Amino acid sequence: MVKMVRAVLKALSATSLVLALAALPVSSGFAAGAKQGSSKASKAAKSSKSSKLKASRQVKNGKAIVRKAKHRSRTVVVKATPPVPSIGQITGLHATQDPLDLKSSVALVIDQETDEILFSKNSSAVLPIASITKLMTALVVTEAGLPLDEVLTVTPEDAAVRAGSARQLRAGAQLTRGEMLHLALMASENRAAYLLGRTYPGGMPAFVGAMNAKAQLLGMHDTRYVEPTGLDSDNRSSADDLARLVRAASKHALLRELSTSPETVLPVGRQQVQFRNTNGLVRNPEWDIGLQKTGYIAAAGRCLVMQTQMAGRQLIMVLLDSAGRYSRIGDAERIRQWLATQSLQTVLPVSQATRVLQPL
Repeated sequence: MVKMVRAVLKALSATSLVLALAALPVSSGFAAGAKQGSSKASKAAKSSKSSKLKASRQVKNGKAIVRKAKHRSRTVVVKATPPVPSIGQITGLHATQDPLDLKSSVALVIDQETDEILFSKNSSAVLPIASITKLMTALVVTEAGLPLDEVLTVTPEDAAVRAGSARQLRAGAQLTRGEMLHLALMASENRAAYLLGRTYPGGMPAFVGAMNAKAQLLGMHDTRYVEPTGLDSDNRSSADDLARLVRAASKHALLRELSTSPETVLPVGRQQVQFRNTNGLVRNPEWDIGLQKTGYIAAAGRCLVMQTQMAGRQLIMVLLDSAGRYSRIGDAERIRQWLATQSLQTVLPVSQATRVLQPL
């Protein structure tokens, strides 16, 4: 009995050993296969990376340039800022049609000597006038008889004002009052205009008061000034009023000369800086401009006032709230060409908003 049990146990041990040995190659083979598969996957990944690098290989100037493959792609969304509408656009003035299809919502052309209106569009609308303001600034300074050769220094207060040109005046710069006047009119330099108001007898409050008093004296009853640069949209006027201002300013030879000079070079600090006229028409030989001023802020659109001679007559031209960077110049050209083909004795019919302006 004992011998029989030992025989059975021996047989079972042999069987287990055989099964274990049989299972061993299978297990080793699976591990080897897995290792081999992992190796292949690794090689495939390396191959794929190599392909990406090759794909990003570019040739520049005959030399190979390898750029690192990007592992992540990121899309950056930039929201477009819509343009700020002008007051004229908000109030619907741009919907007004005119025979010349002007981009300016306000336009006025009159004969300076006879006050005859040759073209009119929304001329009584009261709108922000931007740097056209500086024409009144210059008129008040000139008529005050302040010494033009007095040297003025740009202070940090002046320098804090937003510059009106790429060639800005910095704190510490010194120029004469006449040179500041030149920059304010020609280059529409905001800091120069602000400095002119600040250095007026009595300071800025007195200067703004003088601007408004002069406007009332000229019959500019729809006009209001709050500062001398035009950066504030509360500086407002109408084309009818601005025609009066142009007439008054054009009586001063200094203002005519300074506003129409194409460019000037002035010492700003240790450098000689060139300033250019903001109105390119002064460099156009087809135009004979006696006085001019441009203006722009978002609320006002592009603005332009001029005294110009055409067909032997002195004309005053006012363009306000023009949409587009060069549209005011384009509108002025349209008017000039139109006048060249018309008899200047003929005015537009009353149905097209033409009327006779009261004497200025």
